Amino acid sequence: MRLMVINPNSTASMTEKIGAAARAAASPGTEVVAVNPLRGPVSIEGYYDEAMSVPGVLQLVQNAADADAFIIACFDDTGLDAARCLTDRPVVGIGEAAYHFASLVANKFSVVTTLARSVPALEHNLIRYGLAARCARVRSSEVAVLELEHAGSAACDRISEEIGRAVAEDRAEAIVLGCAGMADLADRLSDEHGLPVLDGVSCAVRLAEAMVGLRLRTSRLGGYAPPPLQKLAALA
Repeated sequence: MRLMVINPNSTASMTEKIGAAARAAASPGTEVVAVNPLRGPVSIEGYYDEAMSVPGVLQLVQNAADADAFIIACFDDTGLDAARCLTDRPVVGIGEAAYHFASLVANKFSVVTTLARSVPALEHNLIRYGLAARCARVRSSEVAVLELEHAGSAACDRISEEIGRAVAEDRAEAIVLGCAGMADLADRLSDEHGLPVLDGVSCAVRLAEAMVGLRLRTSRLGGYAPPPLQKLAALA
């Protein structure tokens, strides 16, 4: 099985970290290929960055003939619906995967993300996915995405402090880490706080493997119907 993990931003060091997390979660025999667009925002922190990164994501999906499934490794699930229009192979967003997994291990979960301007997009997605009632709150740690790439920064400590507040104030029973760049922190934070801390990259890998194993395909009817050929030419 071959999974293509797409980091929608153009920061290669983050792609390497995401790829390592995906390989650690993958089953034996699963090949993980982690990629990012050559051009586009260096980080995705809000609606503008999200919109600017979608063309690069779609181009990668369209040109990947040998992938069995795709993972969109940005927590706002950048371009997820559009990508599903380009292929009948499973396309899994790390946000959607983590929310569903969290709903299976806790009555209420909170999300701890990066900056405050990222919060509305995640709240909107929770409503779209039908899981807003299960989420106690989406919280910002005020840690910029690229700060997660700097060894020795105080990013993990600030995220941990926000988790502590989520447990105390939201009565959260689980925490979803709201950024792919936090993928390497989940185990440490789970041990520190004594509750499930979910990393969306790992959740998406296992979900994609299950979908491929069950031979599930994305519907070609309705909203995910493929675009006309003349429109596809624009991505080539």
